[in-house]
Formats: sequence, C-alpha cells, structure tokens
Amino acid sequence: MSPAPEHILTTERLTLRPPRRDDFAPFARFYLSERGAMIGGGAEAGDQGAWKTLAALAGHWWLEGYGWFVLERREGGEVVGMSGLHHPAHHADRELGWSLFSDTGEGLATEAAAAARDWGRARLAPARLVSYIDTGNAPSRGVAERLGATTDGTRAEHDPACEVWLHGEAA
Repeated sequence: MSPAPEHILTTERLTLRPPRRDDFAPFARFYLSERGAMIGGGAEAGDQGAWKTLAALAGHWWLEGYGWFVLERREGGEVVGMSGLHHPAHHADRELGWSLFSDTGEGLATEAAAAARDWGRARLAPARLVSYIDTGNAPSRGVAERLGATTDGTRAEHDPACEVWLHGEAA
C-alpha cells in the first residue's frame, strides 16, 4: 500500500514518508545498536523487538492518520532515520521526535523535524507539542534548541529520564 500524497514531504535533502516493510533492515540495524538503546532498543531487544517497534510506528499512521516519517536521502534513496509526531496512549502530550540512524552531523535531524513539525501543526493544530529528550542526549537537545524549543525543567511521566521540551507557536 502506498502512502497518500499528503503523507509525503520533501525538504532540500530528504523525502519523508510513512514506514514500510522494506525499511526493516536499516531500522533494525539502528534499533539494535547502542544508538537505538536511547529509544528503547539495543542488542537485547532482538529482531522481534525491532519488528514490533517498526510495526507500532507504522500502525500509528493507521490508528491516528499521522506518525513518524522515514527519512530517505533524495539523492540515492538511503534511509537515514525517522522523524515525526505521535501520541501513544501512555504519553501526556503529542510528541515531535527524531532519530538518525548514524551520527552524521549534517543537520538532517533538524531539517526533518522542522518539516514534520510544520506539517503536523498545519494538519493537526496541536494545542501543545513537546519533545521528550533523555537528559544524556546532548545532540537531541541541540536539535530541540535549533527548532526553538525550550525545556520547562519537568520530566516525562512515562520516562523520568526524559526532560519535557516545549515547542512554542509556529513562527
């Protein structure tokens, strides 16, 4: 099944689209790595855990009509990460998130998250949009700051290791 055209975004360097089955291999490599541990993965999660997580991300699109986008380089088609909005039942707020599959340092996370944020605001008009960022994740705090978000100093109820970062009104 192909995503609806309104669910495909493009930026200068990326195409953002809903996840599909053939994203499993690059997602699993990330999710089972040390970097993936920051989002609940890691080697102990195994392929089954990686599959369940990818399926949950894809399922969010079916349940809510929005979710995390897979980030593909426009040049070459390499899958480099994910970014988007979601609101699991156990989270207090709608969240804007991002994860790069490698530490590229190219600004791709900021580029993708800005596009996802703007798309979400236009489509969903959330009263409050947050990012839950692990206190030890300096690169993600940097992305949040570049997006104009600020922390309110509180911790996420569902994960006390994460600070709540607030995304203000659209510019």
